[in-house]
Amino acid sequence: MKPGETKPRQTAANSSHTLAPGPALYLVATPIGNLEDITLRALRVLKEADVIACEDTRQTQKLLNHYGIATRTTSYHEHNEMTRAPELVLELEQGSRIALVSDAGMPGISDPGFRLIALAIRHHVPVVPIPGASAFLCALAASGLPTDSFRFSGFLPAKRGQRRQMLESVKDSPRTQVFYEAPHRVMEAVEDIVETLGADRHVVIAREVTKIHEEFLRGRAGEVLEALKSRGEIKGEITLLIGKSETRDLRPETSPLTAAQRVKQIMAEEKLDEKAALKKVAKERGISKSEAYRELQRNK
Repeated sequence: MKPGETKPRQTAANSSHTLAPGPALYLVATPIGNLEDITLRALRVLKEADVIACEDTRQTQKLLNHYGIATRTTSYHEHNEMTRAPELVLELEQGSRIALVSDAGMPGISDPGFRLIALAIRHHVPVVPIPGASAFLCALAASGLPTDSFRFSGFLPAKRGQRRQMLESVKDSPRTQVFYEAPHRVMEAVEDIVETLGADRHVVIAREVTKIHEEFLRGRAGEVLEALKSRGEIKGEITLLIGKSETRDLRPETSPLTAAQRVKQIMAEEKLDEKAALKKVAKERGISKSEAYRELQRNK
């Protein structure tokens, strides 16, 4: 250390030796398949926490046993989070340091966690993310599809009508779309992509990412559908990625308009109210109505 320099203060975010004193909720990402995909920091937090809140204690125990971690566990999942979240926040307020984990990946991302996280923040309890493996980010990085702009939307709707409605909403999207899908529904989902977005739409199916049978199916939707039909039963964790619309790139150049300008233009030309015009702008730009509304407010 040079003369005059002061040693940086250790905090929960930068300490490499122990957890910060005082209560905190640690969001610990766990491996999505390969048990080696866990950080040294995550292992330290799991060892030093007072309790680990698990989506499935039996699943988490396999990880803890592998690394010789003896921390007490408790269940926290979608069926008990209404009652368990307040109980855990009470423990936090009494001074506990709690590590929250899901079965795989980052808790709160298409997994239980949001209710507890929101409640902890409301009670002014520090919430500390411990980064690590994420299925959709791994799949996106290795997909070969554009990653400069993308949207992750969790699981596709299970019902066909709702699923097609969701797909229709991204038909003209200028960004890569990322979804999780159940293996027994993935073929139906790709069939809907073919019928809704066209057989030439680029699609990637990432299956069992980081696991022994990791596989990527890349190609046009029609080709991927034929590949799925040829293999019978499909198993494993699935991430479904849909390439951005290529037809947008073929449209003639127009003068760029802000969302507010475009809404006013549609209202004048088509005699629509602001709500209907905003819905059209959202569809044109491949964004949600709430995102279009925020852009509209920024531009006003």
